Amino acid sequence: MIERPDTSWFTEVFDSHGSAFSLKISEKLHDVQSPYQHLEVYATETYGNLLVLDGCVMLTDRDNFLYHEMIAHPALFTHQDPKRVVIIGGGDCGTLKEVLRHPGVEHVTQIDIDEEVTKASERFFPSLVASNNDPRAELLFADGVKWVDEAADESIDVLIIDSTDPVGPAEGLFKTDFLKRCHRVLKKGGVMVQQSESPLYHSATIIRALRHDMQEAGFDSVATLPFPQPVYPSGWWSVTLAGKATDVESFRETAAAQHEMPLHYYTVEAHRGALTLPPFMRKALSAD
Repeated sequence: MIERPDTSWFTEVFDSHGSAFSLKISEKLHDVQSPYQHLEVYATETYGNLLVLDGCVMLTDRDNFLYHEMIAHPALFTHQDPKRVVIIGGGDCGTLKEVLRHPGVEHVTQIDIDEEVTKASERFFPSLVASNNDPRAELLFADGVKWVDEAADESIDVLIIDSTDPVGPAEGLFKTDFLKRCHRVLKKGGVMVQQSESPLYHSATIIRALRHDMQEAGFDSVATLPFPQPVYPSGWWSVTLAGKATDVESFRETAAAQHEMPLHYYTVEAHRGALTLPPFMRKALSAD
């Protein structure tokens, strides 16, 4: 927190890249230390409510649709007929809401280790939890890695890893061993998607390593999709898809063009465009 004479700001500093992001805040709404992380909620002057975990911005009212739509809809439109979906993480429930927009989805299990995140979302981000009572939704508060370990072989169509940065509780979700387990539980034709950090800051490190590890884990194809995200480091973010006996560079374009979901960012054109990486990313990832 940076105090000024007549105002207050929340600032997240990215030391490794010499940058920072700030939001002007009016008050702190919530502050709790869970067994896993420090959770705060602020009211901002221009971005609505702000959720912070361990000092890192997770979401705001104003722009969370960018992330939630892009981690959900590209994966669901890439799969030929998604019925059984699992979300690891995603405790704010925004991704769950987007998945449940698809009428063909029959069941969604969300596993987040920290119930305090969902409690905070229920109080301060009610639009994100609007679908929590959908009969197709199952919310579990448990260790996602352990849940995947115990899941049956080839039992899931789409697996969404909606995690925080690869440190602390989420560190294990970026490991090759975990990716191999994800491959095991996906059916043939299955699709996995994982948030994969900033294209500008992390293409040659985290994203490149994740793509390599996905291939080492047995996935047949990978694709990284960048998109804008103003409140995250560099203002630009990405998700990375991996396919089991399917090509994640192609998707059901007709279905994506004809859907009637009230979305704010995802379109067939946005999906197609995100698959065309800029030259600097292609160069950074070329070792794949």
